[in-house]
Amino acid sequence: MNNLSQRNQAERRFKTYGFLAVLVAITFLFVLLFNIFSTGISAFKASYIGVNINLPAQSERSDINPRKEFKRQVYEMFPQVTTRSDKRNLMSLFSKGAVYEFEELLENSNKEDINGYHWFLAHADVDMYIKGTVERQGNEAGRINPSRMQYVDVLVEQNLIKLQANQYLLYSADSREPELAGIKGAIIGSFYAILIAFIVSFPLGVLSALYMEKIALKNKFSNTIETNINNLAAVPSIVFGLLGLAIFLNFFSLPRSAPLVGGLTLAVMTLPTIVIAARSAIKSVPPSIEEASIGLGASRIQTLLNFTLPLAMPGIMTGTIIGIARALGETAPLLMIGMVAFVVDVPGTPLDPSTALPVQIFLWADSPERAFVERTSAAIMVLLIFLVLLNLLAIYLRNKLEKKW
Repeated sequence: MNNLSQRNQAERRFKTYGFLAVLVAITFLFVLLFNIFSTGISAFKASYIGVNINLPAQSERSDINPRKEFKRQVYEMFPQVTTRSDKRNLMSLFSKGAVYEFEELLENSNKEDINGYHWFLAHADVDMYIKGTVERQGNEAGRINPSRMQYVDVLVEQNLIKLQANQYLLYSADSREPELAGIKGAIIGSFYAILIAFIVSFPLGVLSALYMEKIALKNKFSNTIETNINNLAAVPSIVFGLLGLAIFLNFFSLPRSAPLVGGLTLAVMTLPTIVIAARSAIKSVPPSIEEASIGLGASRIQTLLNFTLPLAMPGIMTGTIIGIARALGETAPLLMIGMVAFVVDVPGTPLDPSTALPVQIFLWADSPERAFVERTSAAIMVLLIFLVLLNLLAIYLRNKLEKKW
């Protein structure tokens, strides 16, 4: 009775400690996600300033200098601005991209539709102030100084500053200016890299697992290979980055910073995980199915390809998706092969210079500009959404296609 009572007490303590551990982990995760989402949700909106455009009736578009004309339109809204310093403070409220927006407006709008109020992107400092991220300074030393804020106050009183959907965050590539920076280039680069990693690692991993589990003889050589594959699954990811640097860049001279090299490096890193998952799935197929197939006259290879492999495919796909999801969030291997470069263009092919979403987050987190903080959190939100979708896909495939023996 004493032993039974002690065992029951030990089980109750284990359940209590386990519950507390789970509660602490969930609380920590909730606080972390809340901090990320509360910081990054504001990045999906940006501040825009309304400007009353009034082009001269006799002017021709070919004769208009967009930069000079945009400044003239802004100065007309503030006739009291005459000195060079005041004009500089006034124009500093606008992003550098505002001139390009005005030029695009001139090119794509009819002359009758141009006149009137149009909205142009504000500078990141103004955007942070409007969102309440920073406060104005009482002296001229700061960037949110009284010389600039006097114009912001006038615009706010006239309802000429408002928050709209940020058209740059999801539809443009990286930029030195925080308000113009986007993650489209990083998303496309990650897509190319993950696609190449899947195309390379999936067939190699599945065929390797099938050979090791069903065809290879059990001897010291096969045991050594199995041990090395299990060890490779636990190797730090930066080691695979060094491998990609040595083989794909230095030996094969593939283009640096290209998603092709990133995908091949991630494929090497993901391969052990796929092999292990595929072997486990193949091993779970009942031997009676293979015996029945061979008994009906099918060859060994026909049995493996037509019965064993299709029946094991749900488990193989689940392990593959989990491995690809891990590769999607990797940063260290991509840093080693040069995908940390500052790239302002969206890659058109896997051979074009590009960065990846985790690397973009790393670059923005290291930026001294405070406006990049919310964009870093927004990029993390997008990355988490992709990871959650991949894991949900793995769960769906497992539940939908899993066979009960």
